[in-house]
Amino acid sequence: MSSESVEGIQVVLRVILAGAFIAMGILHFRPAAQRTMAKIIPPRLRFTGVANPRNLVIFTGICEIAGGIGLLVPATSLAAGIALAVFLVAVFPANAYAAAHPERFGRLAIPLGPRLAAQIIMIALVLLSVV
Repeated sequence: MSSESVEGIQVVLRVILAGAFIAMGILHFRPAAQRTMAKIIPPRLRFTGVANPRNLVIFTGICEIAGGIGLLVPATSLAAGIALAVFLVAVFPANAYAAAHPERFGRLAIPLGPRLAAQIIMIALVLLSVV
């Protein structure tokens, strides 16, 4: 496969990933989704003040939107990809907490195995799109 083909695939992948991250980031600002996302933050990571669960949800939404936009800008795509990979690792405890409590979180509680696999695949796709 030529380097032009690889670059073309990476651009398409970045556009798809950017759309997904931006859409998910926007979701963090919908009140009902925001309340639910705040509840999946594990108790040991819940704080009061500036780092309260609601603000963490808003912050993670901003991170997803900024990362998605960053993937679309050639000058920032590498940094955005690395930041999004780190982001996906950082938010995994909330997903694991939800998985451990399906009775409380319903369809958000994707079983841990598939959720971990999806996180790893997303990290790999983000990194492959920028490297």
